[in-house]
Amino acid sequence: MRKICVVITARPSYSRVRSLLHAIREHPGLDLQIVVAASALLSRYGSTVKTIEEEGFHVDRSVYTIMEGENLLTSAKSTGIGLSELATAFYDLAPDVVVTVADRFETIATAIAASYMNIPLAHIQGGEVTGSIDEKVRHAVTKLADMHFVATKNAAERVIKMGERPDTVFTTGCPSIDVVQAALASGSSGFDVFERYTGVGPVFDLSNGYIVAIQHPVTTEYREARLHIEQTLNAITKLEHPTLWFWPNVDAGADGTSTGIRSFREIHAPQNIHFFKSMSPEDFIRTLDKSDCIVGNSSVGIRECAYMGIPAVNIGSRQAGRDRGQNVVDCNYDCDNIAAAISAQVSHGRLDPDHVYGDVGAGTRIASLLATVALSIEKRLTY
Repeated sequence: MRKICVVITARPSYSRVRSLLHAIREHPGLDLQIVVAASALLSRYGSTVKTIEEEGFHVDRSVYTIMEGENLLTSAKSTGIGLSELATAFYDLAPDVVVTVADRFETIATAIAASYMNIPLAHIQGGEVTGSIDEKVRHAVTKLADMHFVATKNAAERVIKMGERPDTVFTTGCPSIDVVQAALASGSSGFDVFERYTGVGPVFDLSNGYIVAIQHPVTTEYREARLHIEQTLNAITKLEHPTLWFWPNVDAGADGTSTGIRSFREIHAPQNIHFFKSMSPEDFIRTLDKSDCIVGNSSVGIRECAYMGIPAVNIGSRQAGRDRGQNVVDCNYDCDNIAAAISAQVSHGRLDPDHVYGDVGAGTRIASLLATVALSIEKRLTY
């Protein structure tokens, strides 16, 4: 039986691999190990670890790696801490395969630790293009990985062009689509978002529609993070459209983004915005499903919302170059441009589903491959 160690380091990482965790746990030839690290352990970023445990998964190791500051220096140092601490976790758990997700600084720490310990590395969501340091990290992880589970045909072609063997590259689709399918199949009604998740800000009527906003800092533009978030806040306040706003991630510039939100909230007290730290993956999808539009720069607008047909306003360069569906409109960091794009997307309404990131079943497909693909590295460590 192969021991598969999945490393979850942030709120989006869990959503991306949730269906895979279920599929690994249910597979007779696989033994699931879960390592939770970085911002997924921190309460100010939603305590994703609590959601993981509440949904019935056993966390084998909790690895604290985040250095306070949310700037370039602390990101680099947190990567080093993660490399050191994850290596210890892998030594203790002795997995046959380590699975890492996407393009974060914690992802490359995971990849380096596994590679130097001669543990085969599986990478999910490689081969994609974005407009920040994330792309460098993603491609670096691709070169360290032994198995590549990519979401799109274009991504597969890029990975192969980077020199990876075609027989190690599998176009599985994105496992986050499985979360969408599960959430929508179980119904999108039946809970009050304000009652279940509390948050901060006024409570208002959502029956006539609302916006979902998620805007993260861009690591290559981290000094402008506060200015960027203020432009979006001003645009949404100006429109007076009910808005559910979700907290940013832990990337460099997050302090500027968070400070900008808090300052704006205290000075302007917007009556149409309610702020949340986090939600369970399925509740978040149900909330998205009722929305008129998603605004910001999260990949959710590119991936899940394409499949759901939800209009998205993508702001700035964070998702530049990424494959996208017809639901996305791009704009720059200008209050008036953002407001105009939101108005146009809300007026347009829902679109037909776009399967640019695949269909349901990615988690099961990846689990089956993890059980059957020949492992290319002969582990030489004695645990």
